[in-house]
Formats: sequence, C-alpha cells, structure tokens
Amino acid sequence: MSEAKKLKFLFAINPISGGQDKSEWETGIQAFFEKQPHSVELFLLDGKTDEQKLPKRIESYKPDRVVAVGGDGTIKFVAEHAMNAKIPLGILPAGSANGMAKELNIPPTLEASLEVVVNGVEKAIDLICINGTEHCLHLSDIGMNAQLVKYFDEGGTRGKLGYARGVLRVLMRRRLLRLAINTGDEVVHRAAFMVVLANARMYGTGAIINPDGNVADGKFEVVVIRKLSFRAIFGMFIHFRPFDPKHIEIFPATSVHIVTKRKAYFQIDGEYRGKIREITAEIWPGKLQVVLPA
Repeated sequence: MSEAKKLKFLFAINPISGGQDKSEWETGIQAFFEKQPHSVELFLLDGKTDEQKLPKRIESYKPDRVVAVGGDGTIKFVAEHAMNAKIPLGILPAGSANGMAKELNIPPTLEASLEVVVNGVEKAIDLICINGTEHCLHLSDIGMNAQLVKYFDEGGTRGKLGYARGVLRVLMRRRLLRLAINTGDEVVHRAAFMVVLANARMYGTGAIINPDGNVADGKFEVVVIRKLSFRAIFGMFIHFRPFDPKHIEIFPATSVHIVTKRKAYFQIDGEYRGKIREITAEIWPGKLQVVLPA
C-alpha cells in the first residue's frame, strides 16, 4: 500500500464488549488519526438496530476498510457486513478473550493494532458456512464448551470468577453426546463430550484444540473430544492446556453433516445459538479479506 494514499476507515465499536467501557478506545482512535492523512468515522453498535444501520453507514460512507472494535462476537458480526460489501476487515481486539485476534497475530494493544489496521496487508481467509445462513470465522462447537458459553452469558459475574462458576456448572451437568458425523468421505458414529468445527487452532483462552488449524487452507477440522476427566476439564478451561491427543479425533473436511441423538448446546464464535440436533457446514475458501500484520 502506498504511504501517500489516503484511506477512509469506519470503526464499528461495541461499547460494552468484554464488560468494559470503550470510551478510552474511542479517544485513542481519534488521537491516533490526528497524526494520519486518513479519514475516520466511528459507529457505536447498540445491539438492537445494528443489522439495519451498519450496512447503511457502510453504503453512505464508502470506507476502504471496516474495523471491528470488540471481541469475537463483534468481529463475527462486523465481518459479515464487510464481506457483503466486499471491503477488507480490520480488527481491534477489545473483548475479554479475543480468540480470532490471537489467531491472526493481531497485537493486543490499541496503538499496535491500529498500526496494523492502517499499514497491514490484506489477506483472504476462509469462513465456515453453517446451515446455509451463518458464518464461523473461528471456532464453533456442540456440547460442553457451548454449554459453558450459555452459563457464562446467563451469570451475573464476569471475568475469571464468572468463568470458573460456569465451569463448575458444566462439570456437574456434563453428558455424553451420541453423534453421526458425515464428512462426505465417511460416516462415523461417536460418543463424545464435545465436537468442534475448527477454522482455527485455539480458543481465546489460549487452549489449543486444533494444532494444525489454518484459517486460509481451504478446509476446516471436525474435532471430536471423546474423553474428558475432571483433571482434563480443569486443564482445558481453567489452566488452558491443550487437550490430550489420545482423547481426541480430528477429521479434515470441506463439508460435514452432524446429527445428534438428543438436542445439544451449540455456539458460533463465542455466541450461544441454542440447542440443536442437526448441523450442516461447508468451507467457503478465501471469502473474507482481513488486514493482517505485514
């Protein structure tokens, strides 16, 4: 990108992402661009009218880059509108876990991530299309982690304490799922605590679920967690250690159809989606342009 080229940036800010006020981020963005030749506009998400107002703002402002300021849920939401408008997505990691930002090596600090937004390189990454209507950038799963996401959302306590309480509730209520997994090449039947549709390697906590994951390789992985002891669960959710490879199976796929014997908890990129019995997913190679460190 030529240094002389002036760009227009639209920042879509979730003001309460991660349970923290974002006024300092707004001030920091404006201060950063005072020293830049580029144009900037801030758009505050309200969680109610964004689906209508954000695309209208994108259409009227015509930015060169749309920047999501928030956590994984915010990034997923803004990414879908950037993709529809065929505009590259920038990321400022302002959530509680920031899994996708970590996956893409986006710096955690405001100034460093702004440098990437302005001076980074544009790269195409894959998305997983789920049930033909939703998109997963990072990780979706059925079972225990989705149950934890639900409990965390319902709890009045945020941060590590709220997370630990959610883990304890999951431990007390965990149940095996019985599933049929059809990857097109084979159909396997498994009893498992979790099944992950992984476009990436690790959760926002840093726990590695899919060691060989790559967001731009034209496929995703179906990760089946067959066995989880109390020790393994605490290692995963509290100490954020990788899963024991002896207790998981990984199936590379470009599409998958999963049917569960009973309804199971389901989440997409950290957003709880209710209980499901059936999921169809397929890879959309290179569907989203993202601004990454040079």
